[in-house]
Amino acid sequence: MIEHTHSITREWQQSDRGWVAIAGEATTYGRPLWCGNSEISSFTIIASHVLRCLGRGRLTLHYAAEKYGAAGLLASSVDRGWLTLSAELRTHRNGVIAWKNARPDTEICIDVTGSRSIITRQGAGIVDRTLAERGTIWLSPAGVQEDLINISDLLPGILHIYLRPDRFSPAAIGIDLDQSVRASLRYRHSFKDPLLAEIAYAISSELQYETAAGGLLADTLATSLAARLVQAHLGVSLSQAAVRPDGRHAVDRRRLARVLDYIEAHLEGDLTLDRLASIACLSQFHFARAFKAAIGQSPHRYVSGRRLEHARALLAAGDRPLVDIALALKFSCQANFTRAFRQATGQTPGQYRRNFSV
Repeated sequence: MIEHTHSITREWQQSDRGWVAIAGEATTYGRPLWCGNSEISSFTIIASHVLRCLGRGRLTLHYAAEKYGAAGLLASSVDRGWLTLSAELRTHRNGVIAWKNARPDTEICIDVTGSRSIITRQGAGIVDRTLAERGTIWLSPAGVQEDLINISDLLPGILHIYLRPDRFSPAAIGIDLDQSVRASLRYRHSFKDPLLAEIAYAISSELQYETAAGGLLADTLATSLAARLVQAHLGVSLSQAAVRPDGRHAVDRRRLARVLDYIEAHLEGDLTLDRLASIACLSQFHFARAFKAAIGQSPHRYVSGRRLEHARALLAAGDRPLVDIALALKFSCQANFTRAFRQATGQTPGQYRRNFSV
């Protein structure tokens, strides 16, 4: 069997340990993955699937642009390649925002700065009037039509998160939610949830200060968002422990070694939580916690560190253009790569290369 992606071609054969890559890459193993309602195999995670996910994100942000307009956009995930959520950081002037179309994804809005503006929302038969403070959250589930939002004063920093329906799938959160349970996620009054707020602050920070594994961080935070909504707002219990006494949600040494080998082989490739969790044979929710329990770092922090180490090696090895290195390590631009590298090393990439060659 042959796998073709946007960057590699790999030949696979089946063994007693699963599907094994025998040409084109370091040995890796796979099993079927789930994306939305469709089963796809790990050896057919191809460019067309990635492009569909990216296309969906762009379509979601197109809906956002129609709803809120182009003015006031401070930062966006549109050029980040995030596959599991889309996000925008916006400022909103006082006035009325009217919206008559149902949204495709769950929208979560969080005030990340605080404003003391009075926000009145009308939709799904609910009228909600709130004094906006840092950490105030507004939830609008997928498919709900929101009539209008009335803003009394300037809102300097509102994070809009658009969460895809497949974040509530068994592959993402580890349980199979009945459709009636998902449907109970309703348009509701504003509320505060410290955990959801912290997730939002992390997404806002990533939008403004890109890291070396921002896509993986977005995957992890999207799964955490969905899990929190399921636990706190649908009343469904998920296992909170990354490693249960029976080992059900642990990752053993053999599978952990596969994950680490895969990361090393794909530092210049697309590393998603979905793919890593598949190699470990865990849901994304439980993999993220099991990985941190085993390694002492979250998947995002580990991959970010390994990519910056790889950047050092690339800079020392020759005169490869800095922009090529930045894009190879999945930064959206050279400037963001330079900022992250300087934060980690105290030097810009150019300075590091010059000092190394002395």
